[in-house]
Amino acid sequence: MRALILPLALLAQPAFAQDLVRFTPAQPLTEARIAALPPAQQAPWRAYLARSQRLMTADKAALAAERAGAPAPEAVPHGRSGGGGMSLDKPAAWYGGAEARLVADNIVSFQTPAGGWGKNQDRDGPPRRRGQAYTATDVPGAARDIAGPANWAFVGTIDNNATISELRFLARVIAAASGQGTSYRAAFVRGVAYLLAAQYPNGGWPQVFPLMGGYHDAVTFNDDAVAQVIELLRDIGARTGDFAFVDAALADRARAAAVRGYDAVLAAQVRVGGRLTIWGQQHDVLTLAPTAARNFEPAALSSEESAGLLALLMRVPDPSPRMVAAVHAGATWLREHAVSGVVWVREGPQGPHLEQRAGAGPLWPRFYDIATATPIFGDRDRLVRTDVNTVSLERRKGYKWWGTGPAAVLARYDRWAKAHPLPQ
Repeated sequence: MRALILPLALLAQPAFAQDLVRFTPAQPLTEARIAALPPAQQAPWRAYLARSQRLMTADKAALAAERAGAPAPEAVPHGRSGGGGMSLDKPAAWYGGAEARLVADNIVSFQTPAGGWGKNQDRDGPPRRRGQAYTATDVPGAARDIAGPANWAFVGTIDNNATISELRFLARVIAAASGQGTSYRAAFVRGVAYLLAAQYPNGGWPQVFPLMGGYHDAVTFNDDAVAQVIELLRDIGARTGDFAFVDAALADRARAAAVRGYDAVLAAQVRVGGRLTIWGQQHDVLTLAPTAARNFEPAALSSEESAGLLALLMRVPDPSPRMVAAVHAGATWLREHAVSGVVWVREGPQGPHLEQRAGAGPLWPRFYDIATATPIFGDRDRLVRTDVNTVSLERRKGYKWWGTGPAAVLARYDRWAKAHPLPQ
């Protein structure tokens, strides 16, 4: 754990030292990038890109056919982050009742032709009407993130628990009906097929599929997106609990995809100077190197997402030697790079700030420079800073720059490590 001198240095650095570089936006998956790969690697990526383009064309055509030139119905409103109504902590009998079926009907109605779902849509409202958009059209930032009309964004995504939550809820309802419910089962199977189709040849997943471009094409560890997909597919593959109704062939495909997903996580773990460290928030679709996301999210090592990936690996009941080594390396790195003696205060006339307090910590910055492990901070101008207090007030208030999340994972690691020593 780093001593108090580190946060004091962060607080004291002069303004001229803060703007290090204007970082480069993430690169999407394109024909040109695929053509630059070794010839033997190109075919699966070309097939993937063609599949994405074909599915997006079909999604748009299906909606156009429903409208048949008539005005579009009122768009679905932008709902709660993560989507409301899809609770998984109700009594088992509730999922066989009318209230749960209303949610399930809503889920089925908003499934895209490709098989996924949009994000931040409440599922305890009325079903989708014919011609209504599949997703909320007022997605914040959509117009800034992609070229083209902002009303075709996140049409099928794993961001903010989307698609994962819908599939888990449908499975709970199907299980309560003893595996019956034809429309629910069909939607579930299509949703799993969607996740399988969205998986990259290297085992990762984009944030949005069919591909949306920009950083949305990156392998997305942000907000545990890929980790949640892997765990869902692993659970489906096990055919137990809510997923006992899944047929053997689909379970086999889900289980194989989960294995490839774990392999992608391990391949993406960053090495610096020959040493395994942690992961980035997002990783390039082709190189698996950390890449930038939104304009205030530089390519960096990320404590929050790495804690989630370590938790994912520690939940594997029979981890491989490579998994065990990855967990030990990542947990050791996080413990070494914790910051003590400061707290992140969210109040005050100048917005959130670092404050020195005796006995405070440990605390982790969201981002670290890859080469130096120095805490770094972004802003909407894409300039990387080393002092969080020089970030604009809007971004200091609107982003989680510091957190304690790794602490719980490291406490779990201490117990896990006793049963899983480093391979000799």
